[in-house]
Amino acid sequence: MKVLITGGAGFLGRRLAAKLLERGTLKGTDNKDARIDEIVLVDIVQGAPFADKRVRIIVGDIGDPDFLKGTIDANTDSIFHLAAIVSGQAEADFDLGMRINIDASRHLLEICRSLGHRPKVVFASSVAVYGGDLPAVVLDTTTITPQSSYGTQKAVVEHFVNDYTRKGFIDGRVLRLPTISVRPGRPNAAASSFASSIIREPLNGEMAICPVSADTRLWLLSPQTVIESLIFGHDIEAEAFGRNRNVNLPGLSLTIHEMVSALERVAGPRIVERIHWESDPRIERLVLTWPGQLDTAKAHALGFPRDENFELVIRQHVRDELGGRRDFV
Repeated sequence: MKVLITGGAGFLGRRLAAKLLERGTLKGTDNKDARIDEIVLVDIVQGAPFADKRVRIIVGDIGDPDFLKGTIDANTDSIFHLAAIVSGQAEADFDLGMRINIDASRHLLEICRSLGHRPKVVFASSVAVYGGDLPAVVLDTTTITPQSSYGTQKAVVEHFVNDYTRKGFIDGRVLRLPTISVRPGRPNAAASSFASSIIREPLNGEMAICPVSADTRLWLLSPQTVIESLIFGHDIEAEAFGRNRNVNLPGLSLTIHEMVSALERVAGPRIVERIHWESDPRIERLVLTWPGQLDTAKAHALGFPRDENFELVIRQHVRDELGGRRDFV
């Protein structure tokens, strides 16, 4: 089996590749375990090399159709399409967001169509496809009315994946990801970046700025469970999804105050004092259009994994990224 991961040098792409190498298999189109022979990581930047010879890294611009054609062939059994211009950047640079989030996705699907081999395509969408006047709890069936360029671009590709699946060109699966917290590394251009930095930076002995109010509610999922969900969503039998290939992933509905309280229980009040509250109207406008609580009945029925609580998510971050240390400098 040959697996392609777009955005392969990124946080999720590298973690997904590592997990697939550890597993060694994925479900093929016949729903039987198939050995992973090759994982191709595609990104605009050069990621750190993997020691495992099953990994091949290709650097280039997926917005270039000719480059993209060179990364997918008839032996590409599965594609995890993770590459995207993130929310804040897509809002600030409309043309770039359209080129990568929509045009490149369409090129990818068209290549699959032209090859005629009907690969599995797992598309990482976002709860940002929702927006506007939302109910207190958003349902799987709630109409998507995105209020950002990023959300609109994700929604467009969701429709593409569903239609290319209906036509038999691909076997598509659309997973709507919550905000991921706690991400390791440094802040990025995503409007939701603060949801990790207000936990990560204080634990690293640094100050963090929270640009939204304490009563802002987010829909959150841990990095580990996101990776498990991507693989789980890939391996589900196609018929289980039904005609609608979209699924809202289970998450934790938490206010910023509840997140900070969980941090205090794990690390103590001195750590929480490193969070400064400075309103940023640009970020607030985007974040307030996102749903804070979703009914994920479809995901539950399919058996998707979930996080138990946010305190355990923070402890998991301390264990995996900070070596389990308790001093928190």
